Amino acid sequence: MKRSSQPTIRDVALRAHVSPGTVSRVMRGHRGVAQETRRRVLAAICALGYTPDSAATRLSTGRSLVIGVVVPLSTRPSVSERLNGVVKSLAESSYDLVIHNVETADQRTRCFQNLPRRRDADGLLFISLAPRDAEVQALVESRVPVVLIDADPPALVAVSRVVVDDKAGGHSATRHLVGLGHRRIGFLGDAVDDAFGLTSSRDRYRGYLRALREAGIPPRPQDCATGEHSRAEAHALALRLLGRAGRPTALVAASDTQAVGAWEAARELGLRVPEDVSLVGYDDIEIAQVLGLTTVRQPLQHSGRRGAELLLQRLRDPGAAAVREVLPTELVERRTTAPPQGA
Repeated sequence: MKRSSQPTIRDVALRAHVSPGTVSRVMRGHRGVAQETRRRVLAAICALGYTPDSAATRLSTGRSLVIGVVVPLSTRPSVSERLNGVVKSLAESSYDLVIHNVETADQRTRCFQNLPRRRDADGLLFISLAPRDAEVQALVESRVPVVLIDADPPALVAVSRVVVDDKAGGHSATRHLVGLGHRRIGFLGDAVDDAFGLTSSRDRYRGYLRALREAGIPPRPQDCATGEHSRAEAHALALRLLGRAGRPTALVAASDTQAVGAWEAARELGLRVPEDVSLVGYDDIEIAQVLGLTTVRQPLQHSGRRGAELLLQRLRDPGAAAVREVLPTELVERRTTAPPQGA
């Protein structure tokens, strides 16, 4: 039921047993407020409907004390880990977090069109979602500070971002297999025309191709397969790659999830890992550590944390120059790679 009148800052103060000045300091993000007091004031704000995104808050402070995070399919382990980094970074701040999980291509389009124009968030973080050329202008014209995590659109130089060198990661994974003596090295990745505009698999594939060229190994299209990002799809694709004559003796997967699907396919075909086929994943999520998967480690939580830190810096200093941080990757050798038989 709609309230007949808006609650006042005094109503919030009475409910939280603090002064109106303390409520004002909490809403401004003042650091000189005890954490317990801040929680009590925010609870009173929510209970009374005096929410951070109300018209009164915007008029009195110009801030909502809310940061929005847009994530695609947050069940992806890599996205979830980055989101964990964001949450940890914002835990000690005065900002609440609102998560927008994009499940479809239409939702993605609406997010880029509408979110920058809304006034219920002081800043926005986009995780693994790169704006297309037609969407760049909306972000540039928006007054809402935006930071991208795991997205690096070349046309959007005015927006800060934290990215991982995925080309270098795909290159190091492939070079590791070349160094072991493999010459038939396949690649298992995401569909090129990904509906969400994700680019990490594409960049890892480019690194894979560069390593083959440097080694004088002609790429073999029949040794590469792409599809929906899932363990089940990777399993089906790997059955096709590994179940034929002249199969690859090693596979680079664009994620640990896909590497696990390939591992299951190899086992189903009676192939031993790594004796018959070597596997390299990407991400170094928990399952990779449990299974002993050789993989490319990327700083997932750290990238989320740094993205949130850059956004907080931008909120404190709106005139600060945009920053592009490139985080390194690291090859982690475990039990799923070995020289090919007869090498």
